[in-house]
Amino acid sequence: MSDGPAGVGRSKRPTIALLAGALVAVSMPPWGFWPLAFVGVIVFEIALGDSLTRRQRAWAGFAFGAAWMYIGMAWMWYLTVPGYLLTCAMFAGLHALAAAFAPTGPWRTIGRPAAHTLVEIVRMSVPFGGAPLATLGISQAGGPLLGMARLGGVILLTWVVFQFGFALAGPAPAVPKMVARKRTSVRGQPHGVGALAAIVVLIVLAALAPEGSNVDAEPLKIAAVQGGGDQGTSALDVPSWRVTQAHLDATATIESDPELDLVVWPENGVDVNRQPFEGSEAHLAIAAEAARLGVPFSVGVTVDSEFSAHPSDDSFVNAQVIVTPDGNVTSSYEKVHIVPFGEYVPMRGLLQALGAPLDQIPSDAVPGRDPARIELPDGTQLGVMISWEVFFAERGRAAADGAILLNPTNGASYSGTILQTQQVASSKLRAVETGRWIVQVSPTGFSAFISPDGQVFQRTDVSEREVITMDVPLRQGSTWYSTIGDWPWILLVIAQLGTAFWFGERRPRRGTRSTG
Repeated sequence: MSDGPAGVGRSKRPTIALLAGALVAVSMPPWGFWPLAFVGVIVFEIALGDSLTRRQRAWAGFAFGAAWMYIGMAWMWYLTVPGYLLTCAMFAGLHALAAAFAPTGPWRTIGRPAAHTLVEIVRMSVPFGGAPLATLGISQAGGPLLGMARLGGVILLTWVVFQFGFALAGPAPAVPKMVARKRTSVRGQPHGVGALAAIVVLIVLAALAPEGSNVDAEPLKIAAVQGGGDQGTSALDVPSWRVTQAHLDATATIESDPELDLVVWPENGVDVNRQPFEGSEAHLAIAAEAARLGVPFSVGVTVDSEFSAHPSDDSFVNAQVIVTPDGNVTSSYEKVHIVPFGEYVPMRGLLQALGAPLDQIPSDAVPGRDPARIELPDGTQLGVMISWEVFFAERGRAAADGAILLNPTNGASYSGTILQTQQVASSKLRAVETGRWIVQVSPTGFSAFISPDGQVFQRTDVSEREVITMDVPLRQGSTWYSTIGDWPWILLVIAQLGTAFWFGERRPRRGTRSTG
């Protein structure tokens, strides 16, 4: 049909696209108005229409992506200001490319969703391992489509939002008689109906898809310890011993309970320099608490890599370890997907030569290795995603061999709650994708228990000192997503884009024209 409402001139399209991106941004946590993701895509299609030049579409795509990223990823300002500015501009540029080169005409209804989904797939992977925050999947973690994650993860949710919005606002499947009388060249197009029908089929499949099951065993009674403290602080602001002491103080409030099975501390609960963790003052204090309660502890430890399972010079590892009541360290997992500009500096030599301030990251973390799990003394396997890893679906799949998943994290460096709330949303996605309970624990919030259907229990407040306890069922089995992963969906999106190009660009259009 028409390429937009009457009176919308080309000069106004970037402004409309900017509004569209802002609507998508506020569909994300902490705002969480999930329907606005669909509204934003609809408005974006109105901004693009079918009469703009490729260059004009590129500018509209950049405006859409810029508003989305600069708002939705504002947390990154506290990590690296130059990185925030450049990364958001680069991701906006990806959507500019998608808008510029996606098919136009009637086939844009399926071509544009595929193109914009593909650039989202790219930004989940590159550069430096990707930054899958402020995704359309995260926006839907609070909506009724969350269950689709067990079928196709974030990629499927991303495609559904784009496809639904573009199909509603693009070439209509039927043309009202009043419009047809005035514009005889306009023809109805079936593409949107086909796409919407595919979404309905996928929703039904997601409802029928396996989601794992409880193990025929007693649940684990788990206490997650949040030590509390101010947000917006770094390791340079707060001595590591103070963080450890805060968690020891919080742990001291746990009363001896014969039904308690495990105590979990967050990431960076202990930071040990120039010595191994075992035998350190922090280790002895934690072992004493483990002996008092008679249960193992899972503790986040940062230690020089020379004392790790994979020694290296002038670096450190970020690990989660098991400390038993007799004081032994029996199992550990070292973080695999480390944070660029947070735990290591890409191109450090070049940046140092250019005079970049790197004081807050004096040495680089060394990535660990799979399997992504730790083992309790009784043989129970727990999957682990440390902090940043929970944003990556492949790390959830790597940890899914565990009967319960742990997400020890540390969001203390970031003011506000953008990152923290998006992390809870990501834990919901990983829980649904894998069919596992997730225990998320942070030194300053948020800590929570998340069920396999995405419900959040006992979420703490930011900065409070709190110990939350819950009987967490052990789980087994796989979802379709944890079995097949992303590649089938990536290939389907590529095929959809190829189909739109073939029929939209290679074959002549019939009965359509640009209507500026």
